[in-house]
Amino acid sequence: MPDTLRDLVDDLASPDPVVRDERAYAGLVQLVGSADLRAHDRTWLAAAMLERLRHARIEARAFAPLVLAALVQAGDFEAAWVPAVAAWYVEEQDLRGHDPELGWLHAVAHGADFFGTCGAAGVADPSALLDALAGRLVASTDFVWRDQEDDRVAHALALVLTHPDVDETTATNWLHHIRRLFASGSPGPVPPEASNTMRTLRSLHVALSQQPLHRGEPVTVAHTDLVREEIATVLHEVTPWSWRPLPRRA
Repeated sequence: MPDTLRDLVDDLASPDPVVRDERAYAGLVQLVGSADLRAHDRTWLAAAMLERLRHARIEARAFAPLVLAALVQAGDFEAAWVPAVAAWYVEEQDLRGHDPELGWLHAVAHGADFFGTCGAAGVADPSALLDALAGRLVASTDFVWRDQEDDRVAHALALVLTHPDVDETTATNWLHHIRRLFASGSPGPVPPEASNTMRTLRSLHVALSQQPLHRGEPVTVAHTDLVREEIATVLHEVTPWSWRPLPRRA
């Protein structure tokens, strides 16, 4: 095992944001994208990141999906990665974006980046990717996102919808998680997970009305009109006093 790789992985768990983010994470991405990392080293790195998802500290857990996303971007992928990341993603309780001492944590955004990268690469079952993202949206929490997590999740959803295996059913089935959440609402303060979900769907609706990008390049989203219509229908349930849906196209 190259000392550089092991040192970078160790530093990726550092509470110092300069060591963790600017040095370790940046170094690992560069290493993964190079030809210097051998196949068994990549396998070791992926296993280390999956184990890191169970780390006691959030700054260690939250950066593991980004390294897995870098591996996917470089052409590596194992089917077991998706359920492992999904289990952590839905259950993660520390949803802070930026912390004054620890710097960027961003578990919600980083997990979304992993699923979005898988979708853009055309790997994994797109239904599983969409369900994982929707599962994070509706999971009960006391934390209202404030650091553009909603935009990052929306972007990930758009990227998964570019997956070549997405048909009309897959493109909209994930919304049943949202419908169930909204249907369970009652008068009173809006639960944080409902607020997070509403803002994410609005961001996705806007993105699908324009030209979604992946790494700065335009991508084609399957069944865009259908998804936008379904999102509008779902959102109308929570803002019926604001606007009226247009008649569906024949």
